[in-house]
Formats: sequence, C-alpha cells, structure tokens
Amino acid sequence: MNLFRKIATFMILLALLPGAVLAQKAPKGKDQLVTIATPHGEMKLLLYDDTPLHKENFLKLIREGYYDGTTFHRVIDGFMIQGGDPNTKDDDPRNDGMGNPGYTIPAEIKPKYKHVRGALAAARMGDQVNPKKESSGSQFYIVENHQGTPQLDEAYTIFGQVIDGLDVIDKIAEQAVDGRNRPLSDVKMTVKVEDVKKKKIARKYNYTYPQAN
Repeated sequence: MNLFRKIATFMILLALLPGAVLAQKAPKGKDQLVTIATPHGEMKLLLYDDTPLHKENFLKLIREGYYDGTTFHRVIDGFMIQGGDPNTKDDDPRNDGMGNPGYTIPAEIKPKYKHVRGALAAARMGDQVNPKKESSGSQFYIVENHQGTPQLDEAYTIFGQVIDGLDVIDKIAEQAVDGRNRPLSDVKMTVKVEDVKKKKIARKYNYTYPQAN
C-alpha cells in the first residue's frame, strides 16, 4: 500500500509539473516602457493593453513630444499629482488645468484596475457636464497616497501603472503649492517611450505580468 501511495503521489506531481513550469516562464514579446523625467527623478510606467484608446492616445502624444515641457500643475500631498496640460507651457499660470488637445476619449473603466499607489489615470470633467465619464485628451494623474484612493475606483479610467520611481511621486507631491495646489516651482517633465523586452522589464523592475486567460 505504501508503494502504491508513493507511485500515486509521484504521478500527481508529474501531472502538475507542466503547469508549474508554464507559470514560471518569462513573458514573451516587447512592451512600451514609458519614462517621465522630472527635476526630482524618473518614473517608469507600463500601459494596459485592455484600455487601447487611452494607451494609443498617450503613446501618440508622447511620440509627438506633446508632454515635453509641460508641468505637474496640480499636486496634493497624500492624494495625487496631475499633469499633461499644454497650457502649462505658456507664461500664464492662471490657465493651468484648463488645457487639452481639443478632444476627449471615451471611458474605458475596468473594475479590476484600482487606484493603488502609482496608478496612472485620465483626468476628466465632472459628472454634471460629463455623464459619460469621458477622459481628457491629455491630462492625467498618478496616485500618490500609499494606501491608494479607492474613492475614485470605477469613476475614472485607469490605464497604466508606475513600476519604478514611486519615491519620485512622493517628492513631487511634497512640493510647496499655492491656493490652487499648483507648485510654486515648476515641475517640468520630459516623456519618452521605448520598446523593451518584457523579460527584461520583469527582471529589472521585479514586475509580474498577469497571466493571459
């Protein structure tokens, strides 16, 4: 009987082995690694494939240099940092927060994505004038609160995540601000994107890609 049990156990382990090996395989292909460079350091971000409208638009604007020279114009310590407004390139701080590329993006709200620390989401107008929750064509925010901001879940489109440089978000959020939460010293950004092997991203940034269904 003991021999039978040993053989049965061995067969079960053997049957499970392919699945275990499969789960440990490195991800294949390349991904678009986004870098936001600021005076306080760099953040590395990945964008979600299942929010394609937001991903494609964000990458398009990056490649056009749209974000270069813009600032994080609204920062709230313990909450989030917001940027992406083209108006921040001019000399009038009073219009910061009101700029856009002239279009909005249909909402792509996915309940599985939460407002955790480092989540990248699209800013938008309020429900009163924007009942469809359409996103700004360019403005975005990144969650700074270490416990997340769950009160925003399923109300805004989350389309990416900071995988390196979370401390940079904290540094930006800690900047002195005026009454409109605009930093007294401009926090300008330069944004670029590069195609990098997923295997390298996973290894270098200790990032776990979700398993495909």
